[in-house]
Amino acid sequence: MGTADKLHELEEEMARTQKNKATEYHIGLLKAKIARLKREIASPKKGGASAGGFDVKKSGDSTVVFIGLPSVGKSTLLNALTNATSKTASYAFTTLDCIPGMMEHRGAKIQLLDLPGIIVGAKEGKGGGKKVLSVARNADLVLIILDVFEPESIHAIKRELDGIGVRLDTRPPQVFITPRIRGGVEVNATVPLTKIDSRIIVGILGEYGIHNAIVILREDVSVDQFIDAVVANRRYASSLTVLNKIDMADRNLLNKLNFEYIPVSAERRLNIEALKDAIYDELNLIRVYTKPRMGVADLKEPMMMRTNSTIADACRKLHRDLLREFKYAQIWGKSAKFPGQKVGPDHVLADGDIITIGKKQG
Repeated sequence: MGTADKLHELEEEMARTQKNKATEYHIGLLKAKIARLKREIASPKKGGASAGGFDVKKSGDSTVVFIGLPSVGKSTLLNALTNATSKTASYAFTTLDCIPGMMEHRGAKIQLLDLPGIIVGAKEGKGGGKKVLSVARNADLVLIILDVFEPESIHAIKRELDGIGVRLDTRPPQVFITPRIRGGVEVNATVPLTKIDSRIIVGILGEYGIHNAIVILREDVSVDQFIDAVVANRRYASSLTVLNKIDMADRNLLNKLNFEYIPVSAERRLNIEALKDAIYDELNLIRVYTKPRMGVADLKEPMMMRTNSTIADACRKLHRDLLREFKYAQIWGKSAKFPGQKVGPDHVLADGDIITIGKKQG
């Protein structure tokens, strides 16, 4: 029996199993086995061709990918947001490659990637879906593009992303697993556990060949979240949902939608500036300016950093050797206690800060 057949059998057994207190342990093990088999199917065979994504070099300050069904207007939206010339037409599968574009907004250069439309079953490889979805694993932001006539497709798109290990709008579970040589599995929780217990934890770890480990849980996680922590190859990204062709919308239908979205018309360039603002805000970017020791700050070309970046992060972005030569930094702006404050590499920057880096002599 092949891996795909085993997976099918387990999924059928999962569907047949009633969910109650008595079956919690069994369901937990089934989920662990299913996740393990899915990982085996998704992983490229040794010596074989990789199932990786398009060969796209990341550039700019952040990367945003467009994910949607075929023919929802992704290419037209890319053209509206950038000066790219992505081929557009009114039939499906126009975009057969990954088309990059650069959006410049509020001092940031944001790379946008227009990907071919996905279909249901993309996570299993249908329509080249694995190749498309894998690009989303490396993005800073996922832009889900919906056609105003098919808004319910959002659920299928999220299932496809979830199936390839992309977790949207959530953070990694606060679960820490440290393997050890002997002593079995020791479970320590800093909060009361209501969704999972030690017996299920030990069983799931056993499915992955982990029989000796110290497990620390700092939040009340579900079985699925714990499996994510064990598998440790999930990617966590924020998302925005864009409802395109809003100029053709049925207002009664829009009132029934139960999710947040940004309404646009890519073809008529409606609400494009608001979408640019939303993308910028969701990326949590801050602007940092540099100043020579005896010179004037360059306020025209900010260095774009992510929120909670430190002086050390800024040094790495400026030059690969700068952190090694670092002696101190002076800072002016919101994060400084007073203008020109001397700080170390761990100082957290704020939007609009001006920095001067002092280097070691010799």
